[in-house]
Amino acid sequence: MIDGKVDITKFQDEVKPIDIKYYLIKYSRYWPLYVTSIFLGLIVTFLFHRYSVEEYDVQGSILIKQNSSPEMRILDRSNIFSGAYNLENDILMLTSKNLAADALSKLHFNVSYFASTNIKEVELYDQSPIYVEVDPAFPQMEMGEITFTMLSDEEFILTQEESGFFDFLNAKAAGPMDEAILNKPFKFEEEIVSDKSSFRIHKKKNLSPGDKLSFIVHNQMNVIDDYSRAISVKPINSYGTVLQVSMMTKVVEKGRDYVNALMDSYIIYNLKEKNQITENTLNFLDEQLHIVEDSLKSAERKILNFKVENKLLDINSEFGGVLSNMNSLEEQVQNIDFQLQYYRSLQTYLIEKGKDYSDILAPSLVGIDDGLLNGLVGSLIDISLQRRKLLAVVNEIHPDVIELDEQITKLRENIFENINNLVSNTENRKKQALAKLELEDQEFSKLPKAESDFVSLNREFKLRENLYNYLLEKRAEAGIARASNISDNSVLDYARRGSLIFPKKAQNYGLAFGLGLFIPLALLLAYHYLNNKVVDQVQLKNVLRIPLLGTIGYSTKDTNLLVQEHPKSMVTESFRSLRSALFYISSEKKCKRILVTSSVSGEGKTFVSINLASAIALSGKKTILLGLDLRRPKISEYLGVENQTGLSNYLVGKATREEIVVPTVFDNLFVVPSGPVPPNPAELLLKDKMNQLLESFEEEFDVVVMDTPPIGLVSETMDLMRFSDVNLYIVRQDYTHKRYLLMINDLYANDQVDNIYAVFNGMKAGLDVYDFGGYNYGYGYNYSYMRKDAYTGSYYDKEDERKSPDWLSKLLAKFRV
Repeated sequence: MIDGKVDITKFQDEVKPIDIKYYLIKYSRYWPLYVTSIFLGLIVTFLFHRYSVEEYDVQGSILIKQNSSPEMRILDRSNIFSGAYNLENDILMLTSKNLAADALSKLHFNVSYFASTNIKEVELYDQSPIYVEVDPAFPQMEMGEITFTMLSDEEFILTQEESGFFDFLNAKAAGPMDEAILNKPFKFEEEIVSDKSSFRIHKKKNLSPGDKLSFIVHNQMNVIDDYSRAISVKPINSYGTVLQVSMMTKVVEKGRDYVNALMDSYIIYNLKEKNQITENTLNFLDEQLHIVEDSLKSAERKILNFKVENKLLDINSEFGGVLSNMNSLEEQVQNIDFQLQYYRSLQTYLIEKGKDYSDILAPSLVGIDDGLLNGLVGSLIDISLQRRKLLAVVNEIHPDVIELDEQITKLRENIFENINNLVSNTENRKKQALAKLELEDQEFSKLPKAESDFVSLNREFKLRENLYNYLLEKRAEAGIARASNISDNSVLDYARRGSLIFPKKAQNYGLAFGLGLFIPLALLLAYHYLNNKVVDQVQLKNVLRIPLLGTIGYSTKDTNLLVQEHPKSMVTESFRSLRSALFYISSEKKCKRILVTSSVSGEGKTFVSINLASAIALSGKKTILLGLDLRRPKISEYLGVENQTGLSNYLVGKATREEIVVPTVFDNLFVVPSGPVPPNPAELLLKDKMNQLLESFEEEFDVVVMDTPPIGLVSETMDLMRFSDVNLYIVRQDYTHKRYLLMINDLYANDQVDNIYAVFNGMKAGLDVYDFGGYNYGYGYNYSYMRKDAYTGSYYDKEDERKSPDWLSKLLAKFRV
């Protein structure tokens, strides 16, 4: 307690929590800026969507079936206990240029058609009313966009596309042109030929004269490169063998057709590779049939000639058993020779071939039922097919190719060893069969010569006939196998519709809304953070260490004598509130001395001094206003009194006390003008006459209000504070810099000033109420400045109706805090 009063300085050291409501109210008042920013963001996003070319993602899926023979897994010991299937080769195949070329050969992608529009690029694809048939045998030049314009029902003209703004953005119109075909009338189905191009244009739909569209003729190799890069292939999950084939496209139908064609081409390629073994078998059997057919016809002619020349006997009754044994042995020897021929051809094939054994014949296809050899050759064929498929997308030094080469080398060595054993065993069986045949032949030699010759001819014919029938049977089996063969892989889902991936409309609108809200908020935060001026009471209380006694609203009146001329205005009421607070603080003083100062000029200290003195005078207190600002006197100008004689004359001894005290037109209000500007104002105010003058006023006046120079600019104000009971420090909204308050904070913290209080002057509001503070430390209160007479009834006068501000001023007025 100080003299029975509350010690308000204790409130300065309290830690105040962050007022969330304050910040919400402060920044919510900028809602017109947020709404405008969000609206502009949504408009820009809408225009972006309007002029952007949509991109879609079309997807299909293909099932890759695992086909790994047990023999190959036994040889590749690293994969004995693993059932995983390596999909990398299939992924590389699906993205290869060879497969892309095969898929594009089924489609008409070497010409693109576009609608004539200035908004955005619209590709017609299969909706085009014309069809450009390009001569595949002619080396076409890839051209830029050509404009097609109908002249009549059967004639048209080709011109060069004029590049517009949006064409430069998407580079659609770029590219060389064949000037020889431009600006000439042509007819449908007519061959358009020049040194650089050759094509025909067919009409698919009816067109009217003046109709326009455009097309671009692409280089086939560039189309293959583009589409092979556009395809993305990846496994759908890590434990399955289903591949997802997708691509980004601007035309859903075009991307759908290409993805489906690519998957079909892959299935056909896989089936072709699988049928390669059957094709090789059929070729081998056809060659053998041709040879056997010739020998069979030769044997038939010999028998026919022999029957004509000789009389045949019935020799089967006597030597039927011998002939039957001889035929059986000869057939056995023939089969052995066939097997030896296959073994030797297989040895030759393995020696002559490098590392590609995909054309080798499996033993089971030619009737050799050796299980081990069949397994080894089958594994060799499978690995060779994998190697050839892998070489379609990588080179021979790829690690996967090298690994397959090592497996092929091991299999080749095992097959050589197995064939050598089979050849040795087969030759032994042949020797045994020939020895038996020789014994039977000795028995048969007992027949007469004519009969013996006939039997020999007939035996040769039967042998050729049996071999021919055997080959025909094997060929039929191979043909049935080829006809019934299907691909190991299959299309799981064909591409049907696409999903929009650019632009992402919902995401973009959400982003536009968020940025429309965040950008102005960020700018406001940056502005308020960088703004060094005091803009509201909360900010003032955070940076100022002296008590805040009251607030003065912003006056729109055209007078500085606000209290006297407009006693019912709301700003006048704020001075009354300030008056009550001052009387409470210095209630024990008989004559109250009130000093008014500020940091710099322009903060309203003279305005506050005059109106505070007027408010006190209206209460019946005899009040005198001293103009102590001898450097820039303004009181006499505001009150309309003469300034020829004033305080400066009194201090230098050229005027008496009675001469400088001037009564005003208002009751109980007197003024002491500053007088002429002296050369040494600081020294004059330090004279004893100044103290004597103030003491003389105590007997005559109830309140002395002293208007002093800014404390931050001159030195005499500090000296004048020792004469005052209460010191008022004026801070003006959106004018006083925060750095100006450092000096008064230091003076207050070091006890160099006493009984000093702040007054917040010139408060404006953008909405109805801008009071954030409530009561200030138990003394006085903050004046709530209300607009448009809301909640005020008829207690206060309406503010002056000034001329309507422009739209910018109205907008900025909404943003005042």
